[in-house]
Amino acid sequence: MSSVNYGFIGAGNMGGALARAVASSVGSNQVVIADISTVKAQNLAEEIKCSFSDTAAVAKEAKYIFLGVKPQVLNKVLDSIKEILEKREDRFILVSMAAGVSISQIEEMLQTKYPIIRIMPNTPVSKGKGMILYTANASVFMDELGEFCNALKLGGRLDKIDEKLIDAASAVSGCGPAFVYMFAEAMADGAVECGLPRNKALEYAAQTLSGAAELLLTTGKHPGVLKDEVCSPGGTTIAGVHALEEKGFRGAVINAVKSAYNKTINLGK
Repeated sequence: MSSVNYGFIGAGNMGGALARAVASSVGSNQVVIADISTVKAQNLAEEIKCSFSDTAAVAKEAKYIFLGVKPQVLNKVLDSIKEILEKREDRFILVSMAAGVSISQIEEMLQTKYPIIRIMPNTPVSKGKGMILYTANASVFMDELGEFCNALKLGGRLDKIDEKLIDAASAVSGCGPAFVYMFAEAMADGAVECGLPRNKALEYAAQTLSGAAELLLTTGKHPGVLKDEVCSPGGTTIAGVHALEEKGFRGAVINAVKSAYNKTINLGK
């Protein structure tokens, strides 16, 4: 039987954030971490008070094996643990977060149809405000999906999505934080140019984005309606909206999401 429930191969930014969320949800004693950098794995393990080991041990012991590696090296990692997985007699689930790599591609790499969950999280998971998209093949049982979601619940929102849509969705939630940070920085730059101190400008921009997102999530109103509620006739906000539209703001954002989507598709080829 598995001696630990949740194992992480890869302790980078995203793997580490998910490991922290899982350790907080189910207990550090249920988590083991491995990374090509032993120092990185050890440091993270000490931080969240879990154990650390090597890739082979995680593949041999964990029930949920999180593959926190880049798509370009996923095949190499899977090849290194393929024989270990073949020898296991207990049940385990592979959890991949490799952008653009489909479940069927992972099955082809392993030449076996193991239970597989494919996820696309984002960096706010590290603060419990993440968006975690997930899908699974038919070999994953409903109670296992429930256990999986419970383990990640402190990372943020989870949403099950058809795999054919996960690449488009991740272009919004996975890449989106970078676009938001650029927007926040640009707003702060504008305020600094108007004379506001940098620290104040960044604080106000960040809190404004956080509050606006909360309204969008909780009111159920269309973003266009919420935008109109801020724009008084002949007022300052509509003047700013006009300036954004003159520079093709919405078109630029649409193109950013589409470019991220196209790159994701190419990664899976």
